[in-house]
Amino acid sequence: MPPFLSVISPLYRAAPTLAELLRRVTAAASAVTENYEIVLVDDRSPDETWGLAQAAAARDPRLRVLRLSRNFGQHRAITAGLDACRGEWIVVLDCDLQDQPEAMPALLAAARSGPFDLVQARRMGRQDAWAKRLLSGAFHRSLSYLTGARHDPAVGNFGIYHRRVVAAVLRLREDIRYFPAQVRWVGFRAGTLDVAHAGRAAGESTYRLGTLLDLALDIILANSDKPIRLAVKTGLAVAAGAFVLVPVTLLRYWAGAITEPGYASLILSVWFFSGVLLAGLGVVGLYVGKTFEQTKERPLYIVDEELNAPPAGSGP
Repeated sequence: MPPFLSVISPLYRAAPTLAELLRRVTAAASAVTENYEIVLVDDRSPDETWGLAQAAAARDPRLRVLRLSRNFGQHRAITAGLDACRGEWIVVLDCDLQDQPEAMPALLAAARSGPFDLVQARRMGRQDAWAKRLLSGAFHRSLSYLTGARHDPAVGNFGIYHRRVVAAVLRLREDIRYFPAQVRWVGFRAGTLDVAHAGRAAGESTYRLGTLLDLALDIILANSDKPIRLAVKTGLAVAAGAFVLVPVTLLRYWAGAITEPGYASLILSVWFFSGVLLAGLGVVGLYVGKTFEQTKERPLYIVDEELNAPPAGSGP
C-alpha cells in the first residue's frame, strides 16, 4: 500500500545536519501517521552526506535515498524526489533545518480544513543575512512584474502538496526548474501558513551571489517573455524619439542655429543606438540559447544509486 505521507529533502553538504534532520522529520511525520516515507536526494554532495545517508537507510526501511550521478542543482533534485515518492500528501523541505519539520502537522491540518490542495509555508522572521533578504525581495518583485503573477518572497519550497498537484508539476519537464513557480503555474486550491523561520543549524548557504543571479536570470527567462517585449518597446521608443528629433534638428539647421555638426553628439548617438541594438540582440540570444538547451531533451537528472527502493508496482 502506498504511504499516506512522503517527505522529500534534497541534500547538499548536509553531513552536519543530517542526523538531526532525520530525527526531527521522523518525529514530525510520526505525529501525522505511521504510514510515511522519507525520500532524501543526494545532489552529489562532496562531503560525507552519502555515507551517512547509507547508514541511516540501513537502519530504517522507510528511508529512501537517491544519489544523483552529478550535481544537478536543488530544484532538479526536488524533481527526482517527486518522481520517486508515492505518498498521497508530499512535504518538501530543505535540509538546513531553517524549514522546521515540526510544522508538518500544522500544514496538513491547514490543507484539510481549507480545504486546499497545497499549503505553502510563509517564513516569518527570516533568519537569513540582510543581503540575501534584499536580493530575494528584489528577485521576487522582478519575477512578479515580469510574469504578471504575485510571488511572495516569504514563500519557498517548504509546504505540503497533494498527489494531484505533484502529478501536474511533474508533467512540466522544462530544462529550467524552479519549484515554487511551477507550483503556482499549475494552479489548484492553494493556501499559506505562517511558520517560524529558524537560523541555519550548521554551515553556510551554498548559494553565492553569482549563482543566485544566474538562477534568477534562468527563472525569469523560463517564466516570462516580457524581457523581449521590453526590448521591443525600448527600440520603438528610441525610434519614436529619433522621429521627433530629426525634424527639430533640421529646422534648427535651416534656421542657422547649427553652424557646425558636433563630433561629441555623433559619437554619443552611435554609442546609444549601438547599446540599444546589442541589448535587444542579447535578450533574443538568451531566449534562443534556452530554446536550444530545451530541444536537446536531455534527462533532468540521472540517478546513480538508490537505497530501499519499493517493489515494482507499489507506486501510487
